[in-house]
Amino acid sequence: MIRTLGFLFLILINLTVLGGDTIRPSRIKYINEHKDDAIRDMLKTGVPASVTLAQACLESQDGGSALAREANNHFGIKCSEWIGPFYIQDDDTKDECFRKYKTTLDSYDDHSLFLRTRPRYASLFQLPLTDYKGWAKGLKKAGYATDPSYAERLIKIIEDNQLHLLDQQKEIQFTASLDNKMIGSNEERSVKKIYVPSVEAVDAFISRKILSSNGVDYIIVRKGDNFKSLSKELKLGYWQLPKYNEMNEEKELHEGQIVFIKPKKNEGSKLTYIVKLGDTILSIAQENGIKSKYIYKYNNLQEGAKVEAGQQIYLMKSHQIRN
Repeated sequence: MIRTLGFLFLILINLTVLGGDTIRPSRIKYINEHKDDAIRDMLKTGVPASVTLAQACLESQDGGSALAREANNHFGIKCSEWIGPFYIQDDDTKDECFRKYKTTLDSYDDHSLFLRTRPRYASLFQLPLTDYKGWAKGLKKAGYATDPSYAERLIKIIEDNQLHLLDQQKEIQFTASLDNKMIGSNEERSVKKIYVPSVEAVDAFISRKILSSNGVDYIIVRKGDNFKSLSKELKLGYWQLPKYNEMNEEKELHEGQIVFIKPKKNEGSKLTYIVKLGDTILSIAQENGIKSKYIYKYNNLQEGAKVEAGQQIYLMKSHQIRN
């Protein structure tokens, strides 16, 4: 049985001097606006929310840079292996090419995918989610930025704004009685409230977070999970999870993978999807909570057909009606 922990709790942020710097209201505003996206991507891909937000604050100048405002690019990701829209501006050299996104959420999603799919960042995913210092130093070592102080700057943003609390999901599932408790011991602080979204969880027998895509519940695979162990934990028939996820029951699962615990839908929540590098019909189906056979049907594709980066894929039946 699933129940919703429908309580919002408060993290209290110091707006006075911390470590010699004053916390900017624009940064607090930016964190409030985008923390949900960072948490969602953390649960989906394993990139700590604190690191995502710190990178976004630094790279986008708290959303105020021209790249963020005009291209929705909040992480300074350039056009390498990119065939979508682009934005030109000077960086290390003149007229460099940067990825351009339709929405800010697309930028956050692509950032997590970028880190997850690049071999040079693979070692980071062996670190605990709570090791933000290790992540910051690892990003610098892997060449994410040329700034020699990049890791230290990320760590300072995280600690000044207590973003590391967002990574500690077990510790931050407070009840309403703790809603007004200050984080930290300095009672003289001036504070600013950041509202963190409620978290859904499975009942007391397990500590699984239940998320949703296209209105279909799913969980994130942990190290050592397989369909048999998950079926037992979730009290489901051994056949249900493989069927819901269109996989063989012997299929090996990897950490960070999406596993639906209810049947996927016949249509997506949006009309189209633009294929990213490495996508397959099944990965698109999993990302969008839709059954693969309908993606093949809506796009007049043969089962097993491959897709290419930049290709537009329809996720809704209404496309066929209009045509």
